[in-house]
Amino acid sequence: MCGIIGILGKHEVAPLLVESLKRLEYRGYDSAGIATVNAGQLDRRRAVGKLVNLSDLLVHQPLAGRAGIGHTRWATHGAATTGNAHPHRSGPVAVVHNGIIENFRDLRAELAEAGITPETETDSETVALLTRMFMERGMGPHNAAVAALHKLEGAFALLWLFEGQDDLMIAARKGSPLAIGHGMGEMFVGSDAIALSPFTDRITYLAEGDYAFVTRAGVEIFDADGVQASRETTRIDLSATQVEKGGYKHFMAKEIAEQPVVLGDALRHYLKADHINLPEELDFSNIERLTLVACGTAFYACSVAKYWFESLAGLPCEIDVASEFRYREPPLPKNSFALFVSQSGETADTLAALRYCKGKVAHTVAVVNVPTSSIAREADLALPILAGIEVGVASTKAFSCQLLALAVMALKAGRDRGHLSAAQAAAHMDTLRALPGLMNAALATSDEIARLAAQLAEAQDILFLGRGAMYPLALEGALKLKEISYIHAEGYASGELKHGPIALIDRTVPVIVMAPHDRLFDKTVSNMQEVMARHGKVLLVTDAKGATTAAEGTWAHLRMPEVAEPFAPILYALPAQLLAYHTAIAKGTDVDQPRNLAKSVTVE
Repeated sequence: MCGIIGILGKHEVAPLLVESLKRLEYRGYDSAGIATVNAGQLDRRRAVGKLVNLSDLLVHQPLAGRAGIGHTRWATHGAATTGNAHPHRSGPVAVVHNGIIENFRDLRAELAEAGITPETETDSETVALLTRMFMERGMGPHNAAVAALHKLEGAFALLWLFEGQDDLMIAARKGSPLAIGHGMGEMFVGSDAIALSPFTDRITYLAEGDYAFVTRAGVEIFDADGVQASRETTRIDLSATQVEKGGYKHFMAKEIAEQPVVLGDALRHYLKADHINLPEELDFSNIERLTLVACGTAFYACSVAKYWFESLAGLPCEIDVASEFRYREPPLPKNSFALFVSQSGETADTLAALRYCKGKVAHTVAVVNVPTSSIAREADLALPILAGIEVGVASTKAFSCQLLALAVMALKAGRDRGHLSAAQAAAHMDTLRALPGLMNAALATSDEIARLAAQLAEAQDILFLGRGAMYPLALEGALKLKEISYIHAEGYASGELKHGPIALIDRTVPVIVMAPHDRLFDKTVSNMQEVMARHGKVLLVTDAKGATTAAEGTWAHLRMPEVAEPFAPILYALPAQLLAYHTAIAKGTDVDQPRNLAKSVTVE
């Protein structure tokens, strides 16, 4: 959500800024812009829509300069227009911002008293206006930016550029990530390592509340109290920041296809022979309750895991959507764990929930894909899901790897609590180890799914059904379809169908039934028959035994390889993803960057 890049370089920065912004497209955006300082003069270019529009503009109206900032905007306050696009400028100040300034209306009133009027609908412009106001009162850029910073309430990553200052950028973060990149006589600022990786492998992550004065000679960092601070500089693996499509038409297709490999990597990390490789502090023996908190797809991963923790370990679980969790001020037993799942590790609501839980539970545990992220750094324990960079906005391989990490934790909890014998745990570990091979078989159904998707693309509404741990997978399948095809879809527990949703069934509504032949299969099939009796168009996703038993009379069926309970959701995630992908292709939508969505949601 909103990408930031800043460069104090040795060469013309405009093309470098645009190229770096392209690496941040996965975050989601609807406008883009850059500003540079050239011979002391500050200037900017902005455009609505894709970055190609900004590139076209720069061909006709080039920007010179070796110092510059850039931004891709995901609209919050104010529509996606050129006027509302970043960078925002007021007099000698240009600012780019990721986040939300919650008190911007009060600040606008204060600015109005000083005779300063906004030109946009955005909250972000307020930062530039405040900085200008303080500079007009005699402050230099450093003090003016800090004075403006102290007036802001909300979450933000900020980067300032000043007229007449071609060797200065000022950066600040609170709630949203920001990193400093170190070069040889050059310096860089970016939303994440992906933006900075073309320029350097030496990264310093700003801590919560930090601000920094950046020049080509280096960076001075100050904490929230204004005390100069030292932050660790780390070297990143540049090969891990590559975002090429690798011959695939879309990143999503590539990331779906990568799942057997990344899951295999994660399995080798977490399962060592008959040993589960998790931190010793993660001891579930005397834990009273587990609280799982996440958003979106990660929430559905937690919903699946609830079945595992309760059935395999006898551990009571509570799941919450992060955006609701802290506002109901839930009581938390001291002898409990709080678990936070986020692909980016920067999800604002999940981070806020983590901070609420700190000190109230025995351990806070992060399950993340980015080990340097805010959630990973602030949790007591951080478990990487090892999915690699996921560029497609609709999560695929990260979901599978989240499920695997949660499954491994559930097995450890089962052993710690005496709910699983060594033999039972070993059998479950064997089931997990078999998944990469089974996933390869599931991927082989892609062409068949593409043929079915051509008809699904004509539907106005689609329902997904599942029982047990397949119920949250039905929710995830519906979410995937909504995200990238824009078809209205809903997931339901199969047994709930007759409590209302069955009223939606007719010949025009496809119903996708996720039903491996397990102990709940017969009950799921009974619900499926209720759909078919009302002329519903059923697509049954099952295994060979399930197809032999129940495929007759369905519109179509997909055969998955047989997988032992209870880990079928990890395998069945693939046909759910492929159905969404191919339906979106049939509809001609933007698969990797669907409208209105962002990859990393860093605002509440």
